[in-house]
Amino acid sequence: MPKQPDEKKKKKRVIVFSTPSCPHCTHAKQYLRAKGIRFRDVDVSRDAVAARDMVRRSGQQGVPVIDIGGRIVVGFNRAEVDRLLDL
Repeated sequence: MPKQPDEKKKKKRVIVFSTPSCPHCTHAKQYLRAKGIRFRDVDVSRDAVAARDMVRRSGQQGVPVIDIGGRIVVGFNRAEVDRLLDL
């Protein structure tokens, strides 16, 4: 059976590693919400295990780090986020 043209692609899992005081993190999360993208927000300032996981995945200690279906975006790079989410 052919796919309908409006049928959405399989949704990618999105995780945003952030801190409450990071303005770039806030912008990234606002952008994802505005686009209707569901994501898990992980506050690395309160969760040391998550902070180590973020560094292991990205090689970076700075936030935000956005994991989109296993692909890592360091910082809020809107063009890369759009590309990985097929926006």
